[in-house]
Amino acid sequence: MPKAAHSPRKKTGPHRQARGLRTRQAILSRAVDLASVQGLEGLTVGSLAEQLHMSKSGLFAHFGSKEDLQLATVETARQIFIQKVTRRAIAAPKGMPRLWGLLEYWLAMVEKRVFRGGCFFSAASFEFDSRRGVVRDRIAAIMHEWIDVITRAVYEAQKAGHLDPKADPTRLAFEIHAIAMGAHWAFQLLDDRHAYSRARTTLLERLRSIATPQSPLLP
Repeated sequence: MPKAAHSPRKKTGPHRQARGLRTRQAILSRAVDLASVQGLEGLTVGSLAEQLHMSKSGLFAHFGSKEDLQLATVETARQIFIQKVTRRAIAAPKGMPRLWGLLEYWLAMVEKRVFRGGCFFSAASFEFDSRRGVVRDRIAAIMHEWIDVITRAVYEAQKAGHLDPKADPTRLAFEIHAIAMGAHWAFQLLDDRHAYSRARTTLLERLRSIATPQSPLLP
């Protein structure tokens, strides 16, 4: 007896995976914006599902817990930061152009409200600085990573002959970071519309004070 013909199976696996990935990306894009305004602790599966017109069970299919959602949101914010700041800056030549690019793109990113609530990582840092757990640890690791990027850019500017070799890269990176974080705070909490222009002026004055004659001109 001849075997019954079987209709070909639809290859739905890759399509489902692609659709699931798009859904996850849409969820995290909204989660980053909400967390930048409400904080990571204010990010709940229920509120996010309502915003996206999804069921809670549908959202839980992508994130098994609130902590998983928070960690994925932090990672998404990191990738956005890398795309908007780090990758653009490292396209510039090593030395002062790259160092200034890191600082300018960082400030401009917040001014342009890439994250709806302002600087995602300054807000997350203040929110979790006194907490313990994997979310705080990941935020701290990312902030260490960013400060290391600035420190390395300072060191490369010294190697290029653009900055005084006697300057301490670690200390200068600390000063740069403190000035920018102060601007984020003043802009967000005090509604200081001039916070970023002041930060730029202060950063430029600091870099000019230790720039060598070989350094390209700063803005």
